[in-house]
Amino acid sequence: MADAKLVLNGEEYEFPVVEGSEGERGVDNRKLRGTTGVISYDPGYGSTGSCKSAITFINGEEGVLRYRGYAIEDLAENASFEEVMYLLVWGKLPNQEELDTFKGRLAEHATLPDGVVNVLESLPNTAHPMTVAQTLVACLGEYYDDDSDEETDIIRLLASMKALAAYGYRKTAGKDYVAPNTDASYAGDFANMMFGDADGDYNVSEVLETAIDKLLTLHADHEQNCSASTARMIGSAGSSLYASISGAIGALSGPLHGGANQKVIEMLEEIREADRSLEDHIDLVKDKSSDVRLMGFGHRVYKNFDPRAKILKKAADELLPELGVEDPALDLAKELEQVALEDEYFVKRRLYPNVDFYSGTIYRALGIPTNMFTVMFVLGRLPGWIAQWKEMRDDEEQRIHRPRQIYIGENKREVTPISER
Repeated sequence: MADAKLVLNGEEYEFPVVEGSEGERGVDNRKLRGTTGVISYDPGYGSTGSCKSAITFINGEEGVLRYRGYAIEDLAENASFEEVMYLLVWGKLPNQEELDTFKGRLAEHATLPDGVVNVLESLPNTAHPMTVAQTLVACLGEYYDDDSDEETDIIRLLASMKALAAYGYRKTAGKDYVAPNTDASYAGDFANMMFGDADGDYNVSEVLETAIDKLLTLHADHEQNCSASTARMIGSAGSSLYASISGAIGALSGPLHGGANQKVIEMLEEIREADRSLEDHIDLVKDKSSDVRLMGFGHRVYKNFDPRAKILKKAADELLPELGVEDPALDLAKELEQVALEDEYFVKRRLYPNVDFYSGTIYRALGIPTNMFTVMFVLGRLPGWIAQWKEMRDDEEQRIHRPRQIYIGENKREVTPISER
């Protein structure tokens, strides 16, 4: 493959071109500054590759998402979330013996250390579940009394997160802690700890368990997004798994990243409370002078239909009638979906419903509180973050992340004595 050439101030420079297994190409400009004295300028890193990765492949133009080579449609239909976790972190789908061992280790570490529970109890009931999750993950590793290896830390974090999420919610709701059920699936145990009684008197329905399992799978990884890149950046400093994942949770808490599905429900509620017709709302969305936005439609990466949204649309069409939930907001969501799929304004701009639109409506139908939506995202994305962190640590080409900048501030100035200012 020919090198890329850069002409700068009459001088010509060559840089190698690297190609991925799916044909993606990039210019290796690691020596750009050293050889030319200039840097590339790319706010938001939309045209910058920070690493080589074997975890997730996305083709936004074609609407393709694969974990370790497996299509998301195939995994959602034929693999449990436990299998997907194993695949992302260790690079292969487990056989039955490996899966049984993995589940056994998750069960072994499912109960939170007493010290973590004490920290949780010290937080105010008004604390947002995302704040609770980030805080507890940051301190989780300090409450084990042994020098564990990397694999044990990974197992502990995967096992603990569902209890952290569920207990964090129950505390804010004024409910008692429900102990893990080590015989249940990952999704089933989480549902039990969320909605069960402290005396264990709760049976998770198959509908609820299957829906949560599929939602977690669809959110498990999404390449070098903001939170995954945060986990890699923190980890590049040699920081622990717990510190790196805590930072990723902080990144996900932002409304431009993990809070999008919550914004969908807030939009639906706003339309209802404003006593505004759906047609009027759509007209405001189209009006460039209006600040009204259509949440849950379109995607920065996918220029076609989000493949995860296709899966969830089918799941929602099957699930919502089965649940028999009567909710005006969900009825409005279905109407909005039809308008956006048929209206030329949205079709022309490819503003299709994305994964956040459907996940928000499904979470609401399942009875999951709105302030828990982003925590559900954490629960699903955790194995992807861990896989990204682990891959970064094992990559010999990786160094501590240190982006450059173009300085636009004042030139050198002298300090004026305070009496003369």
